[in-house]
Amino acid sequence: MKDFSGDLAELSRRVADASTYLRVDEARVRLSELEGEASRPDLWDDPDAARRVTTELARVKDDVDLHDRLTAELSDAQTLFQLAREEADESLEGEIAAAVADLVTQLDALELRALFQGEHDERDAICSVHSGAGGTDAQDWAEMVLRMYLRWAEQRGLAVEVDDVQPGDEAGISSAIFTVKGRYAYGLLQAERGVHRLVRISPFDAQSRRHTAFAALDVIPELDEQDEIDIDPTDLRIDTFRSSGAGGQHVNVTDSAVRITHLPTGVVVACQAERSQHQNRDRAMRILAARLAERAREERAEELAQIGGEKQSVEWGSQIRSYVLAPYRLVKDLRTEHETGNVDAVLDGDLDAFIEAYLQWKRAEKAQ
Repeated sequence: MKDFSGDLAELSRRVADASTYLRVDEARVRLSELEGEASRPDLWDDPDAARRVTTELARVKDDVDLHDRLTAELSDAQTLFQLAREEADESLEGEIAAAVADLVTQLDALELRALFQGEHDERDAICSVHSGAGGTDAQDWAEMVLRMYLRWAEQRGLAVEVDDVQPGDEAGISSAIFTVKGRYAYGLLQAERGVHRLVRISPFDAQSRRHTAFAALDVIPELDEQDEIDIDPTDLRIDTFRSSGAGGQHVNVTDSAVRITHLPTGVVVACQAERSQHQNRDRAMRILAARLAERAREERAEELAQIGGEKQSVEWGSQIRSYVLAPYRLVKDLRTEHETGNVDAVLDGDLDAFIEAYLQWKRAEKAQ
């Protein structure tokens, strides 16, 4: 029978590491405190505070339960291997191998947590896709990029709300706003922020020539209500219009869609995903607040960079990844050098290897 001693020892080390970066000892103390708060009879007298408590409780409990489950599964695998070795029972080899493989898979996914270092990494992510240079090809590419991230979120079990989609002139889309909801959505998707370049034989060129098209993804964290910035109502222009997307008769006969312009900055947000104008207005205000907060953070970062004499690139001009469909097939990240020839899988949402490579690269950069 195969000797699993080395595999189990390595798994034991990785579970111990997980206890450190999950801060399990602190989490157990915090869990007890939160359970006490959640059991108070007056908890829901303040709904916002109650939601904060229950949200944190769920997250802390998930971490503790996950660590305990991994510890228990590792202990079971170690016991099974010890039993098989003592009894010289080779029939258990398959079961032990499956247990080891399952633990490796779970720990591979969990260890991404150790790479998150940002203040907002655990938050939901507000994302926007914009077509760039390339005409109709760029608008078609923007729609492909939107689909790629929707598929990625679906595969990871993250919820998505599509807040607004602006159709292209002939095909595809000119822009879209969507929110990915789930723990670490922002921490993961910030790896994808930037310009994405497509090279292919254009389906819109009668002579079947190769074209290059660009689309950009922007990602900002969605703020909790208590973290949102104050916005002066006199600084806003609010327009209503009829929703242009699919949605049945209701969409076509009511002015339920909302567009909000923040006059001092020129930031514009539109939302038409909800059925009522009130809901769309509230949603658009949340997105606007998050964008203005991100703008303020970027301005502070630029000020610090100027003080330090550093130059920061403008994001729209910083191409992060190329997707080549002709004359060869390759997706390559220009920051990390990670690449794959399986273009179809990437366009279907298989992005985790690129995201992990970016997080590893970013941590190495910070360490330097």
